[in-house]
Amino acid sequence: MSSNSDHRTHHDRSFVSNQQHQSTAVIVPPPCSHLAEFKAGGGVAAFGKLLECIQVRPLGRASVRRQANEIFHCGACGQLSLRLYACVSCPAIVCEIHAPDHEHEISIDVDRAELFCRSCGDQVYDRDFDSAIVLSQSAAATLGGCNSLCAPPPENLRKRRRVDYRPWTPDSRERALLGSNSTLLPGNDEDTSSNWNFPVGLKGLNNLGNTCFMNSVLQALLHTPPLRNYFLSDRHNRFVCQQKNGAHERKNKNPQRLCLACDTDALFSAVFSGDRKPYSPARFLYSWWQHAGNLANYEMQDAHEFFISMLDGIHEKVEKDEKKCHSQGSGECCIAHRVFSGILRSDVMCTACGFTSTTYDPCIDISLDLIPPEPSGRNTNTKTKTKTDSQLTPTLVGCLDQFTRPERLGSDSDQKFFCQRCKIRQESLKQMSIRKLPLVSCFHIKRFEHSPVKKLSRKVDRYMQFPFSLDMSPYLSSSILRGRFGNRIFAFDGSGNENEEQDFSSEFELFAVVTHTGKLDAGHYVTYLRLSNEWYKCDDCWVTRVNESIVRGVQGYMMFYVQKMLFYKATDKI
Repeated sequence: MSSNSDHRTHHDRSFVSNQQHQSTAVIVPPPCSHLAEFKAGGGVAAFGKLLECIQVRPLGRASVRRQANEIFHCGACGQLSLRLYACVSCPAIVCEIHAPDHEHEISIDVDRAELFCRSCGDQVYDRDFDSAIVLSQSAAATLGGCNSLCAPPPENLRKRRRVDYRPWTPDSRERALLGSNSTLLPGNDEDTSSNWNFPVGLKGLNNLGNTCFMNSVLQALLHTPPLRNYFLSDRHNRFVCQQKNGAHERKNKNPQRLCLACDTDALFSAVFSGDRKPYSPARFLYSWWQHAGNLANYEMQDAHEFFISMLDGIHEKVEKDEKKCHSQGSGECCIAHRVFSGILRSDVMCTACGFTSTTYDPCIDISLDLIPPEPSGRNTNTKTKTKTDSQLTPTLVGCLDQFTRPERLGSDSDQKFFCQRCKIRQESLKQMSIRKLPLVSCFHIKRFEHSPVKKLSRKVDRYMQFPFSLDMSPYLSSSILRGRFGNRIFAFDGSGNENEEQDFSSEFELFAVVTHTGKLDAGHYVTYLRLSNEWYKCDDCWVTRVNESIVRGVQGYMMFYVQKMLFYKATDKI
């Protein structure tokens, strides 16, 4: 009795210390009166006995097993069931059908290690019990544990509201009102019927000499719904900004560089003016050169590098004051970060003691390795297996699975993780997840490989499948941590807001694909845009409508996904 009590006290002290370290806000559901009565009558000792039966694996879910290979059966009907409960007061095992008829009220789910109340007919939560379970999971992360890479994908336990959306099309009365109360934009020679199917803002960009890398990214950014709405609603007025910059130069007698946000505003105005003739973004190119001096030449550049450089240039000039810059980590400092910025979470866990180090890093895109999926089954025939592996096609979902999959570190001594609890370098498990989703997610596929050892560079021409609709919920920190620890009541993150991920939808729609064809040093960039539920190919100054099947067959280099609700608004005819 005393050993169990001491064991429980040690877990409680550790849990309180961990809470103070993380400084997280705990959201506790309404307490169960039956559980409170059970604990008051000496049920805490029963909890201590159950903790000795907990079996876990590194980064795995906890379960109750009295023996290593024990298989539970319902004591009333003798059947196996998806849900079995072990009584906390007696050795009985009952299924979900016979649990309401059992004489004792409190039991535990044997496969989830979660408490269940017979009278309430639902799961109940106890803070001390759940914290002890989690600490037992961390303590079980040893070198001899099960390989967590074999664990099933995390289960998303959060219910989501789905919206049945139907795109708006004008009826005969609305067409008459629009025809009598509106005029055609200048430069449109098409009649009214054809104008309904031709979106405003779809315009070619002239190649100024190996600038297809710039044109392809600009086409994607020009039709990014939040970014388009920001500049077209005059949120950054280039004339007002130029007046402020002129006054600043006269005051400090120090000329400033050109404002990239002002030239972006001029670019939006020119493209959405209604004139269908191709536009030459020469002034924007010159302004970008001022911000990226190392790239100021007419050589072919990398489209992804231009994308990062352009957003940095906008971030440097838009609302550059101390108050705004302090919020950069939360993605609220400028329009570039408000649209593209997300937060990544990195967990590094010592496999010797279970100590976990968590860090958060802002990101404006996610770079993914182009890795083919693993074969679904084993094949004893070596030749057949090799052929099957070569025919496997990588997918964007598979690349995201690989990005968030636990990785074992420390095979070499210089790569071992210094554990603050063990005070020595240990092997560890590292897992990435997404703490906060951006409004627009940009995925960069690593198709250009550079080997500093062999001094060789090459392009990976492997085809990759990508979906038009993408659910990002399996890659959220909350989903991965719930798959690791179960549906526990405390806040998992150290950021202090467990419900922050629910502020935005996790369902995204593809609206732009940047492709690269050709060799590493002599290629060409093209962008495919999804506007008004139609696909268009933007090849510098040439813009043509293409079939959806053509887009599915291209080699994607950068994919742009927007949150589904924003995509619905963007597909309305302008």
